[in-house]
Amino acid sequence: MHAPTEPVTSFDEDLHTLIRDMFATMERAEGVGLAATQVGRGLAVFVYDCPDEDHHRHVGAICNPEIELPTGRDRRLEASEEGCLSFPGAYESLARTDRAVCRGVDPWGEPVEVVGTGLLARCLQHETDHLNGIVFGDRLSNRSRRKLNETQERLAHLYPDDWPITPRRTSASEGQPADA
Repeated sequence: MHAPTEPVTSFDEDLHTLIRDMFATMERAEGVGLAATQVGRGLAVFVYDCPDEDHHRHVGAICNPEIELPTGRDRRLEASEEGCLSFPGAYESLARTDRAVCRGVDPWGEPVEVVGTGLLARCLQHETDHLNGIVFGDRLSNRSRRKLNETQERLAHLYPDDWPITPRRTSASEGQPADA
């Protein structure tokens, strides 16, 4: 997860199958974004299904993304709880810019640009970080990272080792997800 990814160069059925599988995995895990590195693939692609600050839903896949963040007077940081499917059930406050522009190509190799605000801006930054070998815990203070790791360790028994590929473990007594 800490290694940068390889650019997508083949926009073929193998890529399209990977992207479909990533959407299914993200939906099953109740996430808003998922990078290929999170499912064991070293390709520069992520999927997202996420609302912006106006609650408009944005769905897509971006290959070979590059992120542009505001600078100078336009740069506004917003601290908010952030989670990650690689740290299931654990959340910590992290400041990120409230706006982001992500450019790359779609699954057919056509240029795409996504302008994100609110949660969508956070998602675009988070998933692009994954593809650059950064997990959100790397951006936390030592204290917050320690809390994140403690929470993850406390909840680890609820999730299989290959989460989010394999669904959450269920409670044997109720047949419901253990944290439902």
